[in-house]
Amino acid sequence: MNRLSQILEETSVKVGIKASSKKRVFEQASLLFESKCGVARDKVFNSLFSREKLGSTGLGNEIAIPHGRINDIDQAFSVVMSLAEPVAFDANDEKPVLLLVFLLVPINAEQSHLDILSDVAEMLSDVTFVSGLKKSEDAKSLYQKLRNWTSVDTKIY
Repeated sequence: MNRLSQILEETSVKVGIKASSKKRVFEQASLLFESKCGVARDKVFNSLFSREKLGSTGLGNEIAIPHGRINDIDQAFSVVMSLAEPVAFDANDEKPVLLLVFLLVPINAEQSHLDILSDVAEMLSDVTFVSGLKKSEDAKSLYQKLRNWTSVDTKIY
């Protein structure tokens, strides 16, 4: 089981989200986090956007991993969004973003935060896997693909 699947609920995966900008995407993610972890959406938004101001979390290949740390939670949470249309995100390859894996972790969970980010980054560096994610037509299939991903380091041959 990968680290993302341990913190991602099926109801936190959304497909076909309509948003006109990075800010609007962050607002929608903040609403989902508010319902999942009980932290006010403006506090979540500020955490995510403050991190984004330090540098874009757009990885390239139309994907991003926006993440933030917050002191009002005691465990990590994730929200995954596949957008109806890509939005500008200041990614290194200058392509807009279509798929976002949001992470929200406790402020004092430095190592687990890095472990989750590392796992997600490895997952999203697999071009074939990401291509399959982008083709997901509904939240259930996107969730299953994310849940079933296994690191190359842990695969048994």
